[in-house]
Amino acid sequence: MPNNHFKKGELYSFITGKASTAIARRLQKKFNAAGLNLTIEQWSVLYHLWKEDGKSQQELCNATFRDKPSITRLVDNLEKLQLVKRVASEKDRRINIIYLTKQALKLEEQTMQLAEETLNDALAGVPADQVNLCKEVLQKVYDNLK
Repeated sequence: MPNNHFKKGELYSFITGKASTAIARRLQKKFNAAGLNLTIEQWSVLYHLWKEDGKSQQELCNATFRDKPSITRLVDNLEKLQLVKRVASEKDRRINIIYLTKQALKLEEQTMQLAEETLNDALAGVPADQVNLCKEVLQKVYDNLK
């Protein structure tokens, strides 16, 4: 028996982006207000490089759930902003390894603080046990479809 207790389309639209879009819009507004010339999509690439610098473009595709053309475009734009640099892999020259620049490293603390503020805004009034339950449910949904 289906476990879908939602009106047709209600759960789908929520899970596929309603909350995520609202959070992304708020964070983008905070970036703009802080004078940061950075999109949320670009920030998501930087975020994964801050966690581990020197990833291949394919690893960034996997980490950000984006396709190769999207990552190529994002890395191109981040290079133009002098936030990353491409270096051909020593093992396979067809593979580019993406590294952060000093300028990108300077943005980490400020952007992470803005992201934390945004999440705090988004989760205001939501008890911790409900946040944990939500994380568990969404992880289960993801695992079911992986």
